[in-house]
Amino acid sequence: MRLPPWVWIGAVALACVAGMVNVIGYLGFEHQAVSHLTGTTSLLGAALVERDWRTVLHLWGVVIAFCAGATVSGVILQDETLRLGRRYGAVLALEAALLATAVPMFERAQIYGALLAAMACGLQNAMVTTYSGALVRTTHLSGMFTDLGIGLGHLIRGLPLPIKRLTLSGLIISGFLGGGIVGAWLYGVIGYHALLVPAALTGATGIGYTVYRHWRGVPLDSAP
Repeated sequence: MRLPPWVWIGAVALACVAGMVNVIGYLGFEHQAVSHLTGTTSLLGAALVERDWRTVLHLWGVVIAFCAGATVSGVILQDETLRLGRRYGAVLALEAALLATAVPMFERAQIYGALLAAMACGLQNAMVTTYSGALVRTTHLSGMFTDLGIGLGHLIRGLPLPIKRLTLSGLIISGFLGGGIVGAWLYGVIGYHALLVPAALTGATGIGYTVYRHWRGVPLDSAP
């Protein structure tokens, strides 16, 4: 599996973004994660049993917003395979706008802030899907830790290791953790305005991708 530089850089940068967004959402709004849906779905099941309809509506909203973001990404990109020439710049610009717009809504303790942040994460997660058969996920880490565990099992059995895949998993985990650390610190200093940092990082990643695509002379794809 040969990964070009733009995949490595983009994956780590976006994992850092997701780590920041998730920790800010968790610390600031009803302790709710927004970058992945596993825990949200479990909480939804518990809320349904308890007939806590306010929480049910809130959690359903987060789930639907995440899926809506993935849907928008599918409409824009029209494919699930990472390839230079896709309209990733447009998707990243939209993600940055969603995160920036979420700030005043979070400050007013409105559910729409969490919904916009979840939509941004869904958009990002759908955008970064596969490259050369390797799953690339930046908004949650279960797959990355699974890959590391599989690699450890291969090491114990003396089997060949997919070094590049394991390295990518380790970098994404480190990026997400680093983003969480920075996001938690920024939230303690400037509150919800901390979301402007991942918004700026997302925008910068989009600009960097667009510049790199032009430098390589790769035109935008109009269809899969």
